[in-house]
Amino acid sequence: MIDQARVFRTRLGVAAIADPTYRRELTDVLVDSASEYSWIPGSVLTEIGIQPVRRDQFESADGRLFERHVGFAILDVDRNSSPTIVVFARASDTVTLGSHGLEGMNLRIDLARNELVSAGPIPAAAAE
Repeated sequence: MIDQARVFRTRLGVAAIADPTYRRELTDVLVDSASEYSWIPGSVLTEIGIQPVRRDQFESADGRLFERHVGFAILDVDRNSSPTIVVFARASDTVTLGSHGLEGMNLRIDLARNELVSAGPIPAAAAE
């Protein structure tokens, strides 16, 4: 769906790579191709068994620098899935599907159709 500010939102499944059968579905997730990583509530990631692997530094739109833990998860949208980097978001952070996750699932935002759609054929270095 697209709200009044032309912001695209979607449903997003999240699972641990070690056990993709145990997953959580999040609703009303902001799709933001300007955000590199996907931001998932840290409590959800911990609940499904995802552990932080490092701390990364981020820069907000107003130029502030801050750090968050990141880990690895499997994200899925409408039968498209991909392992990706996820940020352990705090309660004050926006839950977001970022460009790394979108590209991994080979999806793009189609604002005319108000949905995520296939990004098309995936470029390859060589073909037989």
